[in-house]
Amino acid sequence: MKEKGRNMNKAMFVCGLIFFLLPALCYAQEFPTKQVTITTTFGAGTPIDLANRVLASKVEKMLGQPFIINNHPTGAGMVALSLVAKEKPDGYHLLFGTTTTLVWVPHFRKVNVKHEDFTPIMQFGKPSVGLVVRADAPYKTLREFVDYAKKNPGKISYSGTGKGTPKQVVMDFIAKQEGIQWTFIPYDADNLALAALLGGHVDVCSASPVWIPHVQQGRLRLLATYGENRMKTFPEVATLKEQGYNFMDPAIYVLVGPKGIPPAIVRKLDVAFRRAMDDPEFIQVMKKAEFEIVYRDSENLKKFIEKQDLDIGKLKADLKLPQEG
Repeated sequence: MKEKGRNMNKAMFVCGLIFFLLPALCYAQEFPTKQVTITTTFGAGTPIDLANRVLASKVEKMLGQPFIINNHPTGAGMVALSLVAKEKPDGYHLLFGTTTTLVWVPHFRKVNVKHEDFTPIMQFGKPSVGLVVRADAPYKTLREFVDYAKKNPGKISYSGTGKGTPKQVVMDFIAKQEGIQWTFIPYDADNLALAALLGGHVDVCSASPVWIPHVQQGRLRLLATYGENRMKTFPEVATLKEQGYNFMDPAIYVLVGPKGIPPAIVRKLDVAFRRAMDDPEFIQVMKKAEFEIVYRDSENLKKFIEKQDLDIGKLKADLKLPQEG
């Protein structure tokens, strides 16, 4: 009799659980029923912005609703994060960004959001980043550039996208190792940081490869790249690590949403964007910009972000790098 009662209780519990979860499961199955807005931390017209738009257009066709891109690169992308973090976690407000904004910047600047405020959905790529100078610069190698900066303290200025990003932290890393003083001039997007170099407003630019065509055409010179391996387009240019600086840019390209998006919707978005990554147009855009196509699902992306958060905290402590206001 007791056994029968226990079985009845279990059955009632299961029925209650199904009744509770059924609306959410049905909602996820129908999703999306209206426009999805994806805010990005990237400047309009940059190579990664083009890749974002191609990816979103493919998912739009799969899921049958518009996927609209809004660019908000201001403040090293932190404006975009702040906007998305406040939205309802229903899958209709997402963010294309990098672990630079999610993880790096909060370690080096006082900001009002952090990676715990977001739901990781998937990773779709990895950037290439490098240090470029004008072709008429007096230094032809990274070593010559460093020696020049040491002999001319405070004379060098460089551009990049926001304080606290790897593009800026790497310059702090080199400066600390070499005892150099130089000035950082922040811009809202890589193409703006590059324009400052081309216009003669700064001496060096630390940026994603918006500079590829300018290096190929002889207007700029690439001194170093920040990845684990050399770029395929410029195999003769050594990485920072090869040149004596133990630094690699760990940033990756990700899709996230506000904290609390139902797992079923996360899964639906993850699957759709993963399928879109196989599209030849997306592959071609990424290849042209020397962006590596890399996929992580939601669970593994969450683990990656948490580990990177710990690693950056250790790097900051080891180098005694300051947190700015």
